[in-house]
Amino acid sequence: MIQKVDMVVIGGGMAGLPMALRAARHGPTVLMESDLLGGTCLNRGCIPTKTMIHSARIAHLARRSAEFGVDTGEVAVDMATVVARKNKVVAGIRDGSYRAVTRADGLELVEARARFVDERTLEANGVRYRAETIVINTGARPTIPEAVGESGFLTSTETLDLDEVPRHLIVVGGGYVGCEYAQMFRRFGADVTLIHRASRLLPAEDPDVSAVVESVFAEEGIEVRTGVTMLAVSSDDDGSVGVETDRGHVSCSDLLLATGRTPNTIDLGLDNAGVGVDEHGFVKVDLGYATSAPGVYAIGDVVGPPMFTHSARDDAALLYRSLFHNEDIDSSHRLVPHAVFTDPEVASFGLTEEAARTRFGDDVVVGVENFRGVGRARAMGEIAGFVKIVADPKRRIVGGTVVGAHGGELIHEIVVAAAAGITVDSLGRLVHIHPTLAEGVSVAAGGAHRPTYAE
Repeated sequence: MIQKVDMVVIGGGMAGLPMALRAARHGPTVLMESDLLGGTCLNRGCIPTKTMIHSARIAHLARRSAEFGVDTGEVAVDMATVVARKNKVVAGIRDGSYRAVTRADGLELVEARARFVDERTLEANGVRYRAETIVINTGARPTIPEAVGESGFLTSTETLDLDEVPRHLIVVGGGYVGCEYAQMFRRFGADVTLIHRASRLLPAEDPDVSAVVESVFAEEGIEVRTGVTMLAVSSDDDGSVGVETDRGHVSCSDLLLATGRTPNTIDLGLDNAGVGVDEHGFVKVDLGYATSAPGVYAIGDVVGPPMFTHSARDDAALLYRSLFHNEDIDSSHRLVPHAVFTDPEVASFGLTEEAARTRFGDDVVVGVENFRGVGRARAMGEIAGFVKIVADPKRRIVGGTVVGAHGGELIHEIVVAAAAGITVDSLGRLVHIHPTLAEGVSVAAGGAHRPTYAE
């Protein structure tokens, strides 16, 4: 027997869930989820990590409390309590997702793994479903390098449930996941070594961003080894984990791999539907999220970069408007900011200064304000970092970066200005409250100019 519906959404992550809830308003919809609603972001990513990062920041501030005239005594971290709080936060949000699905008219939740039978038919739990429209939102998982065996390592998933602080944690990977985890566990009390094969941390950002993060990490006692490639992992005689690199052998109590993300496209039966994937397994889509199979779409991490929750949710919003309101959509036209939740936070969007120089040459316009020149930052004792605004030769904003306290919040003012076509001059003339961190944005914009080579 085949059950006929209007739409099937495979995966109840941060794109699939809102897609299914919206689609159900228009006709019978099935949401297939083999794990937990909320996907990686809610269960193994954004929310749990930021909850634990906040606990780590509290520990860090407690250790610094004497600087502010407050004596807290010796600081002790109880990982069991940290993890329990994280689980409570996650469960509270996840319960809300299940309530929303349960209350939605026209929506059926099938808690099973889905597989394509053909381009219009899926099978889950032994039942076949035929739909006019199918949306793939199966997400991605941590990548395990070939140099690693079957065991002896942790990924970002398992690390969130450690009930004790590692004695010595080696983190392989200097992107946003590796940097966040390295600082978090250092603040919990672990010795941390961060290994990255590129010449600097966060290589997708400008070099001055990497320099700030590396300086802060050094101050906090994180050993950073850049330009180092992991070759193999082994178990040492004393029970520790051995990591062979092209620069020698390193031992640790725990090894965390933060080496990228792999799409969850295996065993979906994509060949049966004629859905094409690239050389890395990501589903290939056009600018309207259509796959190579008519009526089949894909959104979220399964289609590859930028692989952020907020971009995935916007994928769902755009696709919904296209399918149900006949809007022409083009995902290439949107501005997608991102943040690394280190301390200081790193947030950026659009063109980096390096990319802008490549495009505009000497006519690029750049404004920078260091947080040490911002009164509120000094009052808070948070002077690391800067605000940078990048503009084209007509002084229209094309990119921005904030490295500093609350950078993930501050970046949005620059994003809105860019989206509205506001020039750096107009942004710089806006009156900002004093004393606030946002004054850094105003000063950076007001001082934007064409840098000379002497600078």
